[in-house]
Amino acid sequence: MSFFKKLKDRMFRSSDKIAGSLDALVDGAPDTTPPTPAAEAGKPGLIGRILGRSEADEPRRVLDDAMLESLEELLIEADMGVDTAMRVAANIAEGRMDRRISATELKVALADEVARIMAPVARPLPLYAKRPQVVLVVGVNGSGKTTTIGKLAAQFKAAGKSVVIAAGDTFRAAAVEQLQIWGTRAGVPVLTAPEGSDPASLAFDAMTRAQETGADLLLIDTAGRLQNRADLMEELAKIVRVIRKKDETAPHNTLLVLDATTGQNAVAQVEIFRKIADVSGLVMTKLDGTAKGGVLVSLADKFGLPIHAIGVGEQIDDLQPFDPEDFARALVGLAE
Repeated sequence: MSFFKKLKDRMFRSSDKIAGSLDALVDGAPDTTPPTPAAEAGKPGLIGRILGRSEADEPRRVLDDAMLESLEELLIEADMGVDTAMRVAANIAEGRMDRRISATELKVALADEVARIMAPVARPLPLYAKRPQVVLVVGVNGSGKTTTIGKLAAQFKAAGKSVVIAAGDTFRAAAVEQLQIWGTRAGVPVLTAPEGSDPASLAFDAMTRAQETGADLLLIDTAGRLQNRADLMEELAKIVRVIRKKDETAPHNTLLVLDATTGQNAVAQVEIFRKIADVSGLVMTKLDGTAKGGVLVSLADKFGLPIHAIGVGEQIDDLQPFDPEDFARALVGLAE
């Protein structure tokens, strides 16, 4: 199964919600304006040919102010955020106002606009010649951070890279155990410390191990206890200070892992973690469990941070590099 098909199938909550709402937006108030001669003759347009049917078969509605306002509300409900939703709707309306439009045309236009916003931020995790490349992974507890680290480690190991994991969330035994399972599965060493130990000390030991073994990549897990931001900020700052004793350029990436099911709360998390840590890129997990997939569009539009990967499940191949066109089409329920 292609990742696009898996993405589309598993994003059914988002795609069904948006696609169904767009259908209702057009079908709920069909336009009675006489069809154009081409449509009257049953000549299929480009979209009709793609879908194997005539556009004349679809209900159509004039894109007027009332429909535009409904479109904005629909996008806001899909968690795109007010500013992004209004901008997307305005761009869709440009050149289409007072024209009869079908639901399919509306979906294609929305997918094109989403892909345009997402294209500049769709960048795989960069790999540098520097060894070890140190990747600090941050995010709130429950965001899928630990699983993401395990999947990345397994994928890079499968690609021939030497990987070391530091289980730096020393306050959560479950996080450590989860990383150990992934480490065993992938054949990747996982450095741990007794529960409650100093994460910075563990990071230092992991850096030493990675340098001594010539590892390509060091992935460092961190705690995500936002209820006390001051403690978390100091903990992350200390980790950075300590690993810079080994390499003054580290960390080379700081990944923020976000849970799609939190919707617009993900926006607040980006704002918080950008203050706490120098976030260089995003990973969005759990897109298969939410109707709030539109929040990724909001994040791209608001922050412009690279989106390195998205996750739609628990298997190793359910975390993939972010493809803006595939995501956009899956989001609005279009075929590949």
